[in-house]
Amino acid sequence: MKNLSALICGVLFSVGLGVSGMMNPHKVKNFLDITGNFDPSLAFVMGGALLVSALIFRITLKMEKPLLAESFALPDCKQITGKLVLGSALFGIGWAIAGICPGPAYANAGVWTPSIIYFIVSMNFGMGIIKLAKL
Repeated sequence: MKNLSALICGVLFSVGLGVSGMMNPHKVKNFLDITGNFDPSLAFVMGGALLVSALIFRITLKMEKPLLAESFALPDCKQITGKLVLGSALFGIGWAIAGICPGPAYANAGVWTPSIIYFIVSMNFGMGIIKLAKL
């Protein structure tokens, strides 16, 4: 049941990314280009996602335990560290350069274009290096 739930959530997430335009690198780059061809439409997508997440999160945390797990797995670290800031900056820089981030990259994998495949391979390589370095 857990795997089926994960599959359904993944498909729903991918469809949402596609419908919203988040899988289109040009649309994302235009959203980030506040001095040029700025396209604010993704702000509405993110705002809508934030509202839905906040509501569902609030409801979910009132439950004794998740439906398909023994307990909630919430982060316990509340400190802003140098690694967090550096990782966030690298993520933002990569997102701005490529116009795509990990979720949409995997959703775009079905398109099988060289640029998406290069991005996914490079992203996984980078994550592997960080994991090996235990950063």
